[in-house]
Amino acid sequence: MTELLRGLLAKNGYNSPGMVETVEFVIGRLLRQLGMRMSVAESCTGGLISHLITNVPGSSDYFLGGFTVYANEAKVRLLGVRWETLEKYGAVSRVIVMEMAEGVRTAMAADVGLSVSGIAGPGGGTPEKPVGTTWIGLNTTRDGQARYFQFVGDRLSVKEQAARMALQLLAEYLGNQ
Repeated sequence: MTELLRGLLAKNGYNSPGMVETVEFVIGRLLRQLGMRMSVAESCTGGLISHLITNVPGSSDYFLGGFTVYANEAKVRLLGVRWETLEKYGAVSRVIVMEMAEGVRTAMAADVGLSVSGIAGPGGGTPEKPVGTTWIGLNTTRDGQARYFQFVGDRLSVKEQAARMALQLLAEYLGNQ
């Protein structure tokens, strides 16, 4: 957990003994405070981010929903990702997660779109994009960003790390608004 996230947890009342100190709760509180709603486009995490967000009671106040777009066809049909971009950069790339984040934000009429695409393994990796390669994207009506990660572990571990990091990046973004 980063120092910024620890600070956000403390600032938002999650530093008292016995209180649940999870990033999902912080995200919920921040989204409510900011009057924002979010949506998610997940590929390698297979719905895990949505699962974690909806573990928070009352998350329907700020979580509109998401798409699990595992296949490239789903990315194109549901999110408006361009075939040309997929062919040029591959599904696990900065450009694709940016298109996914904008596509889900637009499709769901959300304030924030969060996306993730990666190679969970054990197969599918290449020398250029080994297993664990993951991109996480975030898009708002004002701006967007994407971050690259190289996670280590088995398939479930990579998925969990990707989901947790996506939530952490979202919390840090919201905490700076």
